[in-house]
Amino acid sequence: MPPDSEWRTWLFLGGRGAGKTRAGAEWVQSLIDRGLRFALVGPSLHDVREVMIEGPSGLRAVAQKGNRPHYEVSRRRLRWPNGAVAYAFSAEDPESLRGPQFHYGWADEFCAWRMPAETLALLRMGLRLGTQPRLCVTTTPKPLTALRVLMNEAGVVTTRSATQENAAGLSDSFVESLNALYGGTRLAAQELEGLVVDDDAQALWRADDLRRCYGARPVAFDQVLVAVDPPATAHGDACGVIVAGKAGTQAFVLEDATVSGVSPLGWARHVAGLVADYGALRVVAEANQGGEMIRSLLVMAGCSVPVELVHARVGKRARAEPVAALYEQGRVVHAPAGGRFMALEEELMAIGTEGGASPDRADALVWAVTALLITGRAAPRLSRL
Repeated sequence: MPPDSEWRTWLFLGGRGAGKTRAGAEWVQSLIDRGLRFALVGPSLHDVREVMIEGPSGLRAVAQKGNRPHYEVSRRRLRWPNGAVAYAFSAEDPESLRGPQFHYGWADEFCAWRMPAETLALLRMGLRLGTQPRLCVTTTPKPLTALRVLMNEAGVVTTRSATQENAAGLSDSFVESLNALYGGTRLAAQELEGLVVDDDAQALWRADDLRRCYGARPVAFDQVLVAVDPPATAHGDACGVIVAGKAGTQAFVLEDATVSGVSPLGWARHVAGLVADYGALRVVAEANQGGEMIRSLLVMAGCSVPVELVHARVGKRARAEPVAALYEQGRVVHAPAGGRFMALEEELMAIGTEGGASPDRADALVWAVTALLITGRAAPRLSRL
């Protein structure tokens, strides 16, 4: 289902058979009304017709009784009896998107497009009808710069679904056999779990390592903290927020509470709420972008625990290496209330590789684990004046 929040682009990242095409088709179907114009863009015209239109999860299959559309091959046009119309476009021919205009667009298998960034730009320029043009992008992810840029744009909301989540709609042996062949590999993380996985031997985290680090929470913690990687700008950028606890010699990642599109006081109040909810004893915040202002914001937001400001004096990879070693030793456990930290896993696997946006949530996790297992509580310091 499309997100309930405000969005301009809905990005659905999913594994093979996770239901991406069905989701896109159902979204279009929910909007069908007289006079509306839609753009349907796939890797090729064959894909648009055989998957998006005629496929078992396509537009004709999900159509309402009495309003089933007819595809006019010569005009590459899908017409509904009530007057709505959708036009088919191939990502192999981006220039064909120049000129036409639409109310809504559905782009399928974006990562399989020949020129994804250029084609997407032309498609968006045609979404100029109505009061709120919107775009749905459905794809199995690949480590493309175009996808990373899209994921970090303002107004983009991302939905994720692994193949396993749609197992009831697939062959009984499909998921089992693929997991037996590829389980724990980067291919499985990308094609079955819908994760953006960098194919880089220098990456500090691997998909199979992260899969194994999930476990149960202990009965009690020695301490709980909230780690914050504040955004560089006042609005739009993500604020990485991680809640983690320590029990014995292990750190437990309890929640990825990263937020985006909020004001500085907004994320500060969010952090203060987490401190209260989890009974955290302190907040660890990177101060490179805001210095003492970070502490002031948290105090204004009602944060009643000590705020420890940390500074990044070396690169992200150098800061992350000791934490990655703790993962290898089994001393870091992911213990969410439900599901998995999919976005966090992507960012961890991207540290140490080229390209990509700032890994805000991964940075916050590195600060959290460092504070819990490496540096401990900050000691008083002397400064020479």
